[in-house]
Amino acid sequence: MLTAAAEGSFNLFGHSAEEVTATSRHYVDRLFDPDPQKVLQGVIDMKNAVIGNNKQKANLIVLGAVPRLLYLLQQSSSSLELRTECSVVLGSLAMGTENNIKSLVDCHIIPALLQGLLCPDLIFIEACLRCLRTVFISPVTPVQLLYTDPTVIPHLMSLLSRSQRTQEYITQIFSHCCKTPEHQTVLFNHGAIQNIAPLLISPSYKVRMQALKCFSVLAYENTQVSMTLVNVLVDGELLSQVFVRMMQRDQPIEMQLTAAKCLTYMCRAGAIKTDDSCIVLKTLPCLVRMCSKEHLLEERVEGAETLAYLMEPDVELQRIASTTDHLVAMLADYFKYPSSVSAITDIKRLDHDLKHAHELRQAAFKLYASLGSNDEDIRKKITETENMMDRIVSGLSESSIKVRLAAVRCLHSLSRSVQQLRTSFHDHAVWKPLMKLLQNAPDEVLVMASSTLCNLLLEFSPSKEPILESGVIELLCSLTQSDSPALRVNGIWALMNMAFQADQKVKVEIVRCLGTEQLFRLLSDPDTNVLMKTLGLLRNLLSTRPHIDQIMSSHGKQIMQAVTLILEAEHSIEVKEQTLCILANIGDGNTAKDLIMTNDDMLQKIKYYMGHSNVKLQLAATFCISNLIWNEEDGSQERQDKLREMGFVDILHKLTQAPDSSLSDRAKTAMQQYLA
Repeated sequence: MLTAAAEGSFNLFGHSAEEVTATSRHYVDRLFDPDPQKVLQGVIDMKNAVIGNNKQKANLIVLGAVPRLLYLLQQSSSSLELRTECSVVLGSLAMGTENNIKSLVDCHIIPALLQGLLCPDLIFIEACLRCLRTVFISPVTPVQLLYTDPTVIPHLMSLLSRSQRTQEYITQIFSHCCKTPEHQTVLFNHGAIQNIAPLLISPSYKVRMQALKCFSVLAYENTQVSMTLVNVLVDGELLSQVFVRMMQRDQPIEMQLTAAKCLTYMCRAGAIKTDDSCIVLKTLPCLVRMCSKEHLLEERVEGAETLAYLMEPDVELQRIASTTDHLVAMLADYFKYPSSVSAITDIKRLDHDLKHAHELRQAAFKLYASLGSNDEDIRKKITETENMMDRIVSGLSESSIKVRLAAVRCLHSLSRSVQQLRTSFHDHAVWKPLMKLLQNAPDEVLVMASSTLCNLLLEFSPSKEPILESGVIELLCSLTQSDSPALRVNGIWALMNMAFQADQKVKVEIVRCLGTEQLFRLLSDPDTNVLMKTLGLLRNLLSTRPHIDQIMSSHGKQIMQAVTLILEAEHSIEVKEQTLCILANIGDGNTAKDLIMTNDDMLQKIKYYMGHSNVKLQLAATFCISNLIWNEEDGSQERQDKLREMGFVDILHKLTQAPDSSLSDRAKTAMQQYLA
């Protein structure tokens, strides 16, 4: 009867650790033999010893094999066979752990191999490229090393025509090393498109696949590349049609997905219209197909994320996708993975998928966010999917930052719906985990979470009351002090929504917590969005008479100062209109209006804007005067007399003839106060 050996009781090679080191040292010593033939045999033996043996690779690196191999590789006196075998061994060492790669890069393997590409011998060139490819596809290799010497990229382009192997390795190097817009530009300027396009119809699948990957990284968020790709012909056929052919169901999944990415990126960069048949009838259905159960985890993740990106700005594509293949329901499966009756029999695969299941949830949230960003019916469909709101709520507290971010994006998308704010958001007390998320999160999560909070604080949202009671004002005031303009905008925006038709207690608390200094700092913020929302907050604080009078009695001088500064500075029409509306609100107070009436400089400004060329500003300024001369109020006679002396009646008379009807009506209403 056979019994299983106890763990570690037998050693594959029968060597102890000391012996492995001894044999490793023997291999390294042979590299220094004066007889070139023995050196070559030593390198070949070393090659056979390291294949699949990470321990041996690590030992050889520690014992200094790499500098010697690189020296032999670069010596012109070395035979071509020796140089080639050296690059093969280096490639094998690179196949080990990330630490191996780091050691190789530290020994300057990249410049040595790039130098080797200048040799005319094809077998040697292919060996160098294979090793370079292995080094560059590792996440620990700095891709910038490909661009240090400006002669490298053009030389690689010239080697593309040498063989299928050079094509496969070079395109793979390009697709891994193209990480920034600058990289895209360098490759584009050196003819990447013309040189790589013909490879899409290569007889070798590997070459076609790597060429396709190159186009996806070149086109991503790049209008210049995408606009060029649209007009490229490959063997008389438009490139987009080649991509469409590669998305057919009989092609390998990897190819279908990458071709769909190419068309998605070209579409998002504006090179293909969103209603083009290659998008609506080919790319979108292909990506939806990738989301179904029978695909591997990575394919489902990539399919969903690419689809989310494709339709993000386009409501029509969102509508089409939401009715294709029951997509909304199909995504619900992303949360039940792997299920107890999972079809995965391969234990290694199951282990891998359990570790990566969170990526599925992240992708599903992203896709739901994109689907629901505009259409009310789609949002309803999403929230009615089984346990959807519970899933979002638990997503907000997951350990993975990416899942939290995607869940809050999804929540933000759904929070644009009045209906959802009134129903599912309220039923699930979504605001609680959202508030928790806002306590200490990285900026990108904070921006999304605070945007969502802005929507939960709208006056018709039932969550507004409980949020107010949870001490949110402090939190929002602290956001307004952030270095990030997006966070300052959201903090002040949420306060603006909170102050709308709020009772006096809330308004006083906002002013107290924000502090007048910070309020005025925000009124001189360089970001126009921050300024606009701060003016909106001020306008909401200064509404209803008792509130106006109370706030102006304690902060009137500073507020009038801020209004003066804004009206005198170079600001947009929208900013000045909002500022004049604030002034009109001040003019509606009982005691507050004296702050305008006793300020001749301010009255002259109002007069100036009544005669402005922009109707919006004329309207707002006329509204100010209207409030100041209103009849039923104490002291109206004195105010009317003063303004008549200053020439306001003549201006109002002129405005009653204005071509804009709302302006002439406003002026007539004001004139009636004089006639009453």
